[in-house]
Amino acid sequence: MADTPGARARRALVIVDVQPTFCEGGALAVPGGEAVAYRIAAYVAAAGDDYGLVVTTQDWHIDPGDHFSADPDYVDTWPPHGVAGTPQARLHPALSGLRADAALRKGHYSAAYSGFEAVADDGADLEALLRTCGTEVIDVVGLAQSHCVKETALDGVARGYRVRVLTDLTEPVSPGLGRAAREVMAAAGVELVRSGLVPGA
Repeated sequence: MADTPGARARRALVIVDVQPTFCEGGALAVPGGEAVAYRIAAYVAAAGDDYGLVVTTQDWHIDPGDHFSADPDYVDTWPPHGVAGTPQARLHPALSGLRADAALRKGHYSAAYSGFEAVADDGADLEALLRTCGTEVIDVVGLAQSHCVKETALDGVARGYRVRVLTDLTEPVSPGLGRAAREVMAAAGVELVRSGLVPGA
């Protein structure tokens, strides 16, 4: 991790969609999501000071159109999840003590997989926050590796950032989709690394 104040200022941690809706018992559960939430909490407790910016994103669907379906194909359409204002759309309880610099929400009226589509209550988006802080390196964690984590990481690379996905702090919807996502990310220049700070992860 970073070892100087300048390096810390240039590094950001983006915690993607760690919400009950994506954990066991949720509307669109990712296997291992519950454990990931607690590993991320442990990581932030150990390494949060290594970042100049810590941001959370949440699916916060008000009326996302055909993103929701009563007969989902699990590719372009999904069961209702992350419904704005519901307990399942809140940050996971494991992160209740997290002191994030910004909380962003996405997908109010659209699908919105990438954290770069998320906005704060004041309208600030992830790109604006990163630029304001002089960020050069983004570490991405959260749910799901095969979908919103992947899209956030790819968007970060496309915008010129060095992006790392901390693979022990994320889980895919399925092993096959996880492998495919990692291949796509690696080909795009995303670094796939382990956090190195969570025992047993």
